Amino acid sequence: MNLIKSTTGHEATSSNPNGEGKRQTIDLQNGSEVVFIPRFLSFEESWKWFHYLNKEIPWTRPIIRVFGRSCVQPRDTCYIASSGLPELVYSGYQPHAYSWDDFPPLKDILEAVHKTFPGSSFNSLLLNRYKGGNDYVGWHADDEKLYGSTPEIVSVSFGCDREFLLRKKPSKIPQGITMHFFVRHFRLILYLCTSVTVFYMQVQTNKRVKGEPPSKRLKKNRQSDQHSFTLKHGSLLLMRGYTQRDWVHSVPKRAKAEATRINLTFRRVL
Repeated sequence: MNLIKSTTGHEATSSNPNGEGKRQTIDLQNGSEVVFIPRFLSFEESWKWFHYLNKEIPWTRPIIRVFGRSCVQPRDTCYIASSGLPELVYSGYQPHAYSWDDFPPLKDILEAVHKTFPGSSFNSLLLNRYKGGNDYVGWHADDEKLYGSTPEIVSVSFGCDREFLLRKKPSKIPQGITMHFFVRHFRLILYLCTSVTVFYMQVQTNKRVKGEPPSKRLKKNRQSDQHSFTLKHGSLLLMRGYTQRDWVHSVPKRAKAEATRINLTFRRVL
């Protein structure tokens, strides 16, 4: 059963991450990068894939642990991996690893992904099914050690459009900076914060005098730290470089997303 006829994704760079038909590369700076292909598979092929996956995959909705509490994962899942790989564990849950031979058509889409990104060699696949707008995945990074320090993760979507959010991780406090340090130097820190606040207010006052909106520059800075993509039927999104180290992503709840979405995430386990 071969569901793949052809793939698309011409080389291009665009500032619009939701454009149609071209491969867009978004440089996140500091070695992090996203590649987005809005039309990786044709509309007709994508529906064939959706119906196959929805019917044939042995979906399960496991119990996971989040912040020390057990809860039902808010989406269905299934895991496929090559033999001999280290076991995947996330949020206290270890999924059963099915073989690629259990679902032969998945080898076709794996081959299509490899052709689109020459040199890649994915050997595992985590599938997720969102059965409506209340199904979601919260903010997280796929930074498990078994993927290495600079993992490539390809996400292929079928079915209902869903919003994919990406935001930069907050800067970590340097080692050696402890609560004792803050207590000991509280007055100095308070003075510096007050000085910065006063300086900021003066800058904003000067901007208003010159006619520039007070929040214009602030919005520009924020935009570079967050991105939003609409993952449509048949689209592909690749995260690579240090994206998992420096960024987190999510698929939030959306009341208007009433239909089912199926997502394939290809990864390489080292």
